[in-house]
Amino acid sequence: MADPLESLGLPPSPVDPDPAFATRLRARITRALALPKGVTVSNLTIDLESEAGVAAAPAGGVIPYLIVADAPRALDWYVEALGARHRGEPVVMPDGRIGHAELEVAGGVIFLADPSPESRVAPPAPGAHASVSLTASVPDAVRFVDRAVAAGAELQRAPEATPHGVQAVVVDPFGHRWIVHSPSPVPVAGQREDAAMRQGDVAYVSLFVPDLGRARAFFGSVLGWAFGPASSEQAAQVEGLSLSHGMLGGQERSNLLMCFAVDDVDAAVERVWAAAGRVEEPTDEPYGRVANCVDDQGMAFCIFTPPPGAPPRRGPANGERHGDPSYLTIEVVDSARTRTFFGEVLGWRFSPGRIEDGWGVEGVVPMSGLSGGHAVDTVVPMYRVDDIAAAVERVRAAGGTATDPVAQPYGWTSECVDDQGTRFYLGEL
Repeated sequence: MADPLESLGLPPSPVDPDPAFATRLRARITRALALPKGVTVSNLTIDLESEAGVAAAPAGGVIPYLIVADAPRALDWYVEALGARHRGEPVVMPDGRIGHAELEVAGGVIFLADPSPESRVAPPAPGAHASVSLTASVPDAVRFVDRAVAAGAELQRAPEATPHGVQAVVVDPFGHRWIVHSPSPVPVAGQREDAAMRQGDVAYVSLFVPDLGRARAFFGSVLGWAFGPASSEQAAQVEGLSLSHGMLGGQERSNLLMCFAVDDVDAAVERVWAAAGRVEEPTDEPYGRVANCVDDQGMAFCIFTPPPGAPPRRGPANGERHGDPSYLTIEVVDSARTRTFFGEVLGWRFSPGRIEDGWGVEGVVPMSGLSGGHAVDTVVPMYRVDDIAAAVERVRAAGGTATDPVAQPYGWTSECVDDQGTRFYLGEL
């Protein structure tokens, strides 16, 4: 009689490993091959849980390998001053030196380590001329440089507007020289550009609120807004701001509607459909041709082309007067889908931000950022104020809430909510 275990048994067959495990293992092997001489891979302790949480950002091409005096301090400095993010865990040598570490910064990757006499590598000599420069393309070179200099970097060349963007040069405290560049020109020191509005710029915003009367009273008190004639009883138009700003009442929840400038509304409509969005039929208004849209995740927005021969001027990157919108935080459910959608529709480009799943939108005004992982889409504006301490008190006196002002590399900020639950920030910049 045949053995039932032999009869029922299957022949040996290879099993494909879990794809995520294979990706992590491949990344670990790649990093191990890049380790400096003297590091014994078999002596390393790898935390698999930490490895699983590391984004598998590509590390192809040429990668700068920086040698720094005091690598732990350098890692902290690059994170705090340049907005870098750790990529995996640093390799610590038996004598306490950092044998290898990786950072993501300005959309790229750098490696760094402490000096290693056995590998014949050393940091830049203090005061010596640089033989190598790193080039960082960032959304706002002025803000990037200001933050670095405030943290101790040496300013070699102040931000300068050129036809190709804003450029500056700094040397970090560890002797490495950075050429910083914004791909599209942005106003230096808050000045307005002598150029027409560009595709992808925010041309108009409207604050959606449940009760228009309460919102007018609140923001009039806090920001000193004055209101002009509007198209209906549920609408209001804020006067005197650098960016056209409206309000609309009777809404289920507070949000900020963005209207983007495009070169050709009808061509942009086709791109919205192609990207799986929805669009209403464009209409011709006194101020231009407009279409109301919804992206592929349900976020409403509109697109706009001005009348021929009347292009509006570009506004300042961060506002220029009290009450101006100075920054827009776009909270979305899936940032990857949002980046793909608006990359196809508006030509937006993105660079990694300082927070997890945070992304800067490059070269648009006002400055804007994207934040993923939220339950619903919400656009949270920051409004510029002359005196943030006084503005915080006005928020609280008007029935809202505001955090105590917090110092940032670019100024002072406070996170606020009005008396109807509308979220916004104040910024003394």
